[in-house]
Amino acid sequence: MNELEQLKQFTTVVADTGDFATLKQYAPQDATTNPSLILKAATMPEYAPLLEAAIADGKKSGLSGTATVKEIVDQLLVGFGAEILKIVPGRVSTETDANLSFDTAALVAKAHKFIELYAKRGVPRERILIKIAATWEGVRAAEVLQREGINCNMTLLFSLVQAVACAEAKAKLISPFVGRILDWYRAKTGQTYAATDDPGVVSVKEIYTYYKKFGHATEVMGASFRNKLEILELAGCDLLTISPALLGELQQGNSTVERKLSPESSRQSNVERVDVSEKSFRWLMNENAMATEKTSEGIRSFAADTVKLEQFIASRL
Repeated sequence: MNELEQLKQFTTVVADTGDFATLKQYAPQDATTNPSLILKAATMPEYAPLLEAAIADGKKSGLSGTATVKEIVDQLLVGFGAEILKIVPGRVSTETDANLSFDTAALVAKAHKFIELYAKRGVPRERILIKIAATWEGVRAAEVLQREGINCNMTLLFSLVQAVACAEAKAKLISPFVGRILDWYRAKTGQTYAATDDPGVVSVKEIYTYYKKFGHATEVMGASFRNKLEILELAGCDLLTISPALLGELQQGNSTVERKLSPESSRQSNVERVDVSEKSFRWLMNENAMATEKTSEGIRSFAADTVKLEQFIASRL
Protein backbone atom coordinates (compact mmCIF):
# COMPACT_ATOMS: atom_id res chain seq x y z
CA MET A 1 0.00 0.00 0.00
CA ASN A 2 1.11 3.57 -0.59
CA GLU A 3 1.44 6.03 2.32
CA LEU A 4 -2.04 7.46 1.82
CA GLU A 5 -3.66 4.03 1.94
CA GLN A 6 -1.67 3.13 5.05
CA LEU A 7 -2.57 6.42 6.74
CA LYS A 8 -6.27 5.72 6.15
CA GLN A 9 -5.92 2.61 8.35
CA PHE A 10 -5.22 4.80 11.40
CA THR A 11 -6.79 8.15 10.58
CA THR A 12 -9.83 9.54 8.76
CA VAL A 13 -8.42 11.43 5.77
CA VAL A 14 -10.19 14.67 4.81
CA ALA A 15 -9.53 16.68 1.64
CA ASP A 16 -8.90 20.39 2.12
CA THR A 17 -10.27 21.55 -1.21
CA GLY A 18 -13.31 22.75 -3.11
CA ASP A 19 -12.23 21.00 -6.31
CA PHE A 20 -14.44 18.05 -7.24
CA ALA A 21 -11.84 16.30 -9.42
CA THR A 22 -9.41 16.20 -6.49
CA LEU A 23 -12.07 14.65 -4.25
CA LYS A 24 -12.76 11.91 -6.79
CA GLN A 25 -9.05 11.23 -7.22
CA TYR A 26 -8.14 10.77 -3.55
CA ALA A 27 -11.43 9.39 -2.17
CA PRO A 28 -11.39 11.11 1.24
CA GLN A 29 -14.05 10.47 3.87
CA ASP A 30 -14.86 14.16 4.46
CA ALA A 31 -14.04 17.53 2.91
CA THR A 32 -13.40 20.98 4.31
CA THR A 33 -13.88 24.34 2.62
CA ASN A 34 -13.18 27.95 3.50
CA PRO A 35 -13.63 31.32 1.73
CA SER A 36 -10.15 31.08 0.21
CA LEU A 37 -10.82 27.67 -1.34
CA ILE A 38 -14.27 28.64 -2.61
CA LEU A 39 -12.91 31.88 -4.13
CA LYS A 40 -10.33 29.84 -6.03
CA ALA A 41 -12.89 27.31 -7.23
CA ALA A 42 -15.53 29.91 -8.15
CA THR A 43 -13.19 31.54 -10.67
CA MET A 44 -12.63 28.24 -12.52
CA PRO A 45 -14.68 27.81 -15.73
CA GLU A 46 -15.85 24.30 -14.83
CA TYR A 47 -17.74 25.68 -11.83
CA ALA A 48 -19.54 28.43 -13.72
CA PRO A 49 -22.90 26.59 -13.49
CA LEU A 50 -22.67 26.53 -9.69
CA LEU A 51 -21.87 30.24 -9.63
CA GLU A 52 -24.75 31.08 -11.99
CA ALA A 53 -27.16 29.00 -9.89
CA ALA A 54 -26.09 30.83 -6.74
CA ILE A 55 -26.55 34.19 -8.46
CA ALA A 56 -30.01 33.18 -9.65
CA ASP A 57 -31.03 32.04 -6.16
CA GLY A 58 -29.64 35.22 -4.64
CA LYS A 59 -31.64 37.39 -6.99
CA LYS A 60 -34.83 35.51 -6.04
CA SER A 61 -34.33 36.53 -2.40
CA GLY A 62 -35.79 39.97 -3.02
CA LEU A 63 -32.79 41.66 -1.40
CA SER A 64 -30.82 44.49 -2.99
CA GLY A 65 -27.29 45.82 -3.16
CA THR A 66 -24.76 44.42 -0.71
CA ALA A 67 -27.37 42.18 0.90
CA THR A 68 -27.90 40.42 -2.44
CA VAL A 69 -24.17 39.80 -2.81
CA LYS A 70 -23.94 38.34 0.71
CA GLU A 71 -26.93 36.11 -0.01
CA ILE A 72 -25.22 34.84 -3.16
CA VAL A 73 -22.05 34.06 -1.18
CA ASP A 74 -24.10 31.95 1.24
CA GLN A 75 -25.83 30.19 -1.65
CA LEU A 76 -22.46 29.54 -3.30
CA LEU A 77 -20.86 28.11 -0.13
CA VAL A 78 -23.79 25.76 0.38
CA GLY A 79 -23.97 24.94 -3.33
CA PHE A 80 -20.37 23.80 -3.31
CA GLY A 81 -20.93 21.90 -0.07
CA ALA A 82 -23.97 20.07 -1.46
CA GLU A 83 -22.07 19.03 -4.60
CA ILE A 84 -19.08 17.87 -2.52
CA LEU A 85 -21.42 15.64 -0.51
CA LYS A 86 -22.35 13.83 -3.72
CA ILE A 87 -18.70 12.74 -3.90
CA VAL A 88 -17.56 12.14 -0.31
CA PRO A 89 -19.43 9.67 1.89
CA GLY A 90 -19.05 11.69 5.11
CA ARG A 91 -19.31 15.37 6.01
CA VAL A 92 -18.47 18.76 4.59
CA SER A 93 -17.36 21.78 6.61
CA THR A 94 -18.81 25.18 5.66
CA GLU A 95 -17.27 28.28 7.15
CA THR A 96 -19.09 31.16 8.85
CA ASP A 97 -18.11 34.74 8.01
CA ALA A 98 -14.80 35.68 9.64
CA ASN A 99 -16.12 39.14 10.51
CA LEU A 100 -18.66 37.46 12.84
CA SER A 101 -15.90 35.80 14.92
CA PHE A 102 -16.63 37.95 17.99
CA ASP A 103 -20.44 37.92 17.77
CA THR A 104 -22.03 34.82 19.34
CA ALA A 105 -25.60 35.60 18.28
CA ALA A 106 -24.60 36.35 14.69
CA LEU A 107 -22.62 33.11 14.45
CA VAL A 108 -25.61 31.11 15.68
CA ALA A 109 -27.85 32.88 13.15
CA LYS A 110 -25.42 32.20 10.29
CA ALA A 111 -25.24 28.52 11.25
CA HIS A 112 -29.04 28.33 11.22
CA LYS A 113 -29.01 29.94 7.75
CA PHE A 114 -26.55 27.37 6.39
CA ILE A 115 -28.51 24.45 7.85
CA GLU A 116 -31.71 25.85 6.31
CA LEU A 117 -30.09 26.25 2.88
CA TYR A 118 -28.70 22.71 3.03
CA ALA A 119 -32.09 21.36 4.08
CA LYS A 120 -33.65 22.96 0.97
CA ARG A 121 -31.17 20.92 -1.06
CA GLY A 122 -32.11 17.75 0.79
CA VAL A 123 -28.92 17.58 2.85
CA PRO A 124 -29.43 16.56 6.51
CA ARG A 125 -27.62 18.45 9.25
CA GLU A 126 -25.76 15.29 10.26
CA ARG A 127 -23.58 15.70 7.16
CA ILE A 128 -22.70 19.34 7.87
CA LEU A 129 -20.01 20.83 10.08
CA ILE A 130 -20.31 24.56 10.70
CA LYS A 131 -16.83 26.08 10.82
CA ILE A 132 -16.35 28.74 13.50
CA ALA A 133 -13.17 30.49 14.64
CA ALA A 134 -12.12 29.35 18.14
CA THR A 135 -12.58 32.72 19.82
CA TRP A 136 -14.36 32.87 23.18
CA GLU A 137 -17.50 34.06 21.39
CA GLY A 138 -17.12 31.33 18.78
CA VAL A 139 -16.89 28.68 21.49
CA ARG A 140 -20.07 29.99 23.10
CA ALA A 141 -21.84 29.86 19.73
CA ALA A 142 -20.73 26.24 19.29
CA GLU A 143 -22.09 25.41 22.74
CA VAL A 144 -25.53 26.69 21.69
CA LEU A 145 -25.45 24.98 18.31
CA GLN A 146 -24.31 21.61 19.63
CA ARG A 147 -27.24 21.56 22.05
CA GLU A 148 -29.48 22.04 19.01
CA GLY A 149 -27.87 19.11 17.20
CA ILE A 150 -25.85 21.30 14.82
CA ASN A 151 -22.26 20.05 14.68
CA CYS A 152 -19.37 22.50 14.70
CA ASN A 153 -15.80 22.43 13.40
CA MET A 154 -13.73 24.88 15.46
CA THR A 155 -11.07 26.39 13.25
CA LEU A 156 -8.16 28.83 13.66
CA LEU A 157 -7.12 26.92 16.76
CA PHE A 158 -3.53 27.27 17.96
CA SER A 159 -3.43 26.45 21.67
CA LEU A 160 -4.44 23.96 24.33
CA VAL A 161 -6.71 26.45 26.10
CA GLN A 162 -8.72 26.97 22.89
CA ALA A 163 -8.95 23.20 22.47
CA VAL A 164 -10.09 22.60 26.05
CA ALA A 165 -12.72 25.35 25.81
CA CYS A 166 -14.06 23.75 22.63
CA ALA A 167 -14.18 20.30 24.22
CA GLU A 168 -16.01 21.58 27.30
CA ALA A 169 -18.53 23.26 24.96
CA LYS A 170 -18.92 19.78 23.36
CA ALA A 171 -17.90 20.95 19.88
CA LYS A 172 -18.00 18.04 17.47
CA LEU A 173 -14.56 18.67 16.00
CA ILE A 174 -11.54 20.99 16.21
CA SER A 175 -8.99 21.87 13.52
CA PRO A 176 -5.63 22.78 15.11
CA PHE A 177 -3.42 24.46 12.50
CA VAL A 178 -0.07 22.67 12.33
CA GLY A 179 1.68 24.57 9.55
CA ARG A 180 0.76 28.05 10.70
CA ILE A 181 2.24 27.32 14.13
CA LEU A 182 5.44 26.18 12.42
CA ASP A 183 5.47 29.35 10.30
CA TRP A 184 5.36 31.51 13.44
CA TYR A 185 8.19 29.71 15.20
CA ARG A 186 10.37 29.69 12.08
CA ALA A 187 9.89 33.43 11.67
CA LYS A 188 10.63 34.13 15.34
CA THR A 189 13.61 31.80 15.83
CA GLY A 190 15.08 31.29 12.38
CA GLN A 191 15.35 27.60 13.20
CA THR A 192 14.44 24.59 11.13
CA TYR A 193 12.48 21.79 12.79
CA ALA A 194 12.33 18.05 12.26
CA ALA A 195 8.84 16.57 12.19
CA THR A 196 9.23 15.14 15.68
CA ASP A 197 9.90 18.54 17.26
CA ASP A 198 7.82 20.62 14.84
CA PRO A 199 5.90 23.02 17.16
CA GLY A 200 2.65 22.48 15.24
CA VAL A 201 2.95 18.70 15.48
CA VAL A 202 3.80 18.97 19.19
CA SER A 203 0.70 21.14 19.75
CA VAL A 204 -1.66 18.64 18.10
CA LYS A 205 -0.13 15.75 20.04
CA GLU A 206 -0.65 17.69 23.27
CA ILE A 207 -4.30 18.37 22.45
CA TYR A 208 -4.98 14.79 21.30
CA THR A 209 -3.39 13.39 24.48
CA TYR A 210 -5.43 15.74 26.69
CA TYR A 211 -8.70 14.79 24.99
CA LYS A 212 -8.12 11.05 25.27
CA LYS A 213 -6.77 11.32 28.84
CA PHE A 214 -9.89 13.09 30.09
CA GLY A 215 -12.45 11.38 27.87
CA HIS A 216 -13.50 14.31 25.69
CA ALA A 217 -15.57 13.19 22.71
CA THR A 218 -14.56 16.16 20.52
CA GLU A 219 -12.67 14.94 17.46
CA VAL A 220 -9.17 16.26 16.66
CA MET A 221 -8.46 17.04 12.99
CA GLY A 222 -4.95 18.29 12.29
CA ALA A 223 -4.95 20.92 9.53
CA SER A 224 -2.77 23.36 7.58
CA PHE A 225 0.24 21.16 6.84
CA ARG A 226 3.47 22.43 5.30
CA ASN A 227 5.02 19.05 4.44
CA LYS A 228 4.28 15.34 4.30
CA LEU A 229 6.40 14.50 7.34
CA GLU A 230 4.14 16.57 9.62
CA ILE A 231 1.22 14.43 8.48
CA LEU A 232 2.99 11.12 9.00
CA GLU A 233 4.10 12.20 12.48
CA LEU A 234 0.39 12.56 13.39
CA ALA A 235 -0.72 9.17 12.03
CA GLY A 236 -3.42 7.97 14.39
CA CYS A 237 -4.95 11.40 14.99
CA ASP A 238 -8.76 11.22 14.70
CA LEU A 239 -8.76 13.06 11.36
CA LEU A 240 -6.27 14.95 9.19
CA THR A 241 -7.37 17.45 6.52
CA ILE A 242 -4.82 17.53 3.73
CA SER A 243 -4.26 19.70 0.65
CA PRO A 244 -4.35 18.13 -2.84
CA ALA A 245 -0.57 18.58 -3.31
CA LEU A 246 0.24 16.68 -0.11
CA LEU A 247 -2.39 14.03 -0.84
CA GLY A 248 -0.53 13.48 -4.10
CA GLU A 249 2.81 13.12 -2.29
CA LEU A 250 1.33 10.57 0.10
CA GLN A 251 -0.20 8.64 -2.77
CA GLN A 252 3.20 8.47 -4.48
CA GLY A 253 5.08 7.55 -1.28
CA ASN A 254 5.87 3.95 -0.40
CA SER A 255 7.52 4.16 3.02
CA THR A 256 6.05 2.27 5.99
CA VAL A 257 3.59 4.43 7.96
CA GLU A 258 3.62 3.82 11.71
CA ARG A 259 0.86 4.83 14.09
CA LYS A 260 2.15 7.67 16.31
CA LEU A 261 -0.99 8.55 18.31
CA SER A 262 -3.43 6.24 20.08
CA PRO A 263 -6.10 6.59 22.78
CA GLU A 264 -4.45 3.83 24.83
CA SER A 265 -1.06 5.52 25.15
CA SER A 266 -2.69 8.92 25.74
CA ARG A 267 -4.69 7.61 28.68
CA GLN A 268 -1.45 6.55 30.37
CA SER A 269 0.09 10.02 30.07
CA ASN A 270 0.71 12.42 32.96
CA VAL A 271 -1.43 15.45 32.07
CA GLU A 272 -3.00 18.08 34.30
CA ARG A 273 -6.48 19.47 33.73
CA VAL A 274 -6.82 23.01 32.38
CA ASP A 275 -9.43 25.23 34.03
CA VAL A 276 -11.20 27.27 31.36
CA SER A 277 -13.32 30.18 32.49
CA GLU A 278 -13.68 33.30 30.35
CA LYS A 279 -11.05 35.05 32.45
CA SER A 280 -8.54 32.22 32.27
CA PHE A 281 -9.21 31.72 28.54
CA ARG A 282 -8.50 35.34 27.74
CA TRP A 283 -5.47 35.45 30.04
CA LEU A 284 -3.89 32.27 28.66
CA MET A 285 -4.48 33.47 25.11
CA ASN A 286 -2.90 36.81 26.02
CA GLU A 287 0.13 34.98 27.42
CA ASN A 288 0.48 32.91 24.22
CA ALA A 289 1.76 35.37 21.62
CA MET A 290 1.73 32.77 18.84
CA ALA A 291 -1.89 31.75 19.41
CA THR A 292 -3.05 35.35 19.73
CA GLU A 293 -1.25 36.51 16.60
CA LYS A 294 -2.13 33.52 14.42
CA THR A 295 -5.82 33.54 15.41
CA SER A 296 -6.10 37.25 14.60
CA GLU A 297 -4.12 36.86 11.38
CA GLY A 298 -6.31 33.95 10.27
CA ILE A 299 -9.51 35.88 10.92
CA ARG A 300 -8.19 38.86 8.94
CA SER A 301 -7.09 36.61 6.08
CA PHE A 302 -10.41 34.78 5.78
CA ALA A 303 -12.28 38.08 6.06
CA ALA A 304 -10.18 39.55 3.23
CA ASP A 305 -10.87 36.53 1.01
CA THR A 306 -14.59 36.83 1.72
CA VAL A 307 -14.42 40.46 0.54
CA LYS A 308 -12.62 39.31 -2.62
CA LEU A 309 -15.32 36.69 -3.19
CA GLU A 310 -18.03 39.33 -2.73
CA GLN A 311 -16.25 41.65 -5.18
CA PHE A 312 -15.96 38.84 -7.70
CA ILE A 313 -19.68 38.11 -7.41
CA ALA A 314 -20.60 41.79 -7.62
CA SER A 315 -18.64 42.03 -10.87
CA ARG A 316 -20.80 39.23 -12.30
CA LEU A 317 -24.12 40.84 -11.43
